[in-house]
Amino acid sequence: MASPVAPDPDALPPVRGSGAPGASAGASGGGASGARAQQGPGEDGILRAAIAVMTEHGYHGTSVRDIAARAGISPAALYYHFASKQDVLATIMERGIEALLRVSRAALAAAGDEPAGRLGALVETHVLFHLRDQRGTMLGTSELRALEEPVRGRHLAKRQRQQRLFDGVVVQGVEAGVFTTPIPLEASRAIVVMCTGVASWFSPEGPLGREEVAGNYRRLALDMVGARR
Repeated sequence: MASPVAPDPDALPPVRGSGAPGASAGASGGGASGARAQQGPGEDGILRAAIAVMTEHGYHGTSVRDIAARAGISPAALYYHFASKQDVLATIMERGIEALLRVSRAALAAAGDEPAGRLGALVETHVLFHLRDQRGTMLGTSELRALEEPVRGRHLAKRQRQQRLFDGVVVQGVEAGVFTTPIPLEASRAIVVMCTGVASWFSPEGPLGREEVAGNYRRLALDMVGARR
């Protein structure tokens, strides 16, 4: 079953509880069952458990019972918060892209007007965001195909908004004569793919820390757009 769509295309999926549309018929917000559900790991704990299990076994290889077991609750308690396994996946992916858009826009707002500084701020923000939630990033990349409509279309539109933040900065730099790449949109897409891909290989036990990786990728991105030194 597809996750219900929030009226605002930018809104996060609502938390489901007592009386909420889409709540499981067996999940009551009152009485002992509601109290027990509230004493569990909560929505965030369930989402963390789902990310862990789905990263290990894939969306289609994971059941509601698997997620509930990892979260330490019963399947009925999970349905108190989410209408279905699809709803869990949709919430994970929608929250992730919304958070990325927020921090990216904030980075641009703080970066000033100079294109190299704006691109560097976007790159570092994008890299650090994905390194702080590597499993969530990998899940969002690998399980996009499992996301059902209409949530999938809305999610892809938000990904395009994130890409356009990079596109706008690179085109701005080319028009200002400070970036020399003849293919600004291709360079912008390559930078986003590169920055997202850090989640697949980075290890906290490796020789480089997160901040060092982000700084290195900033320099790589500026080289890719032919930034004038």
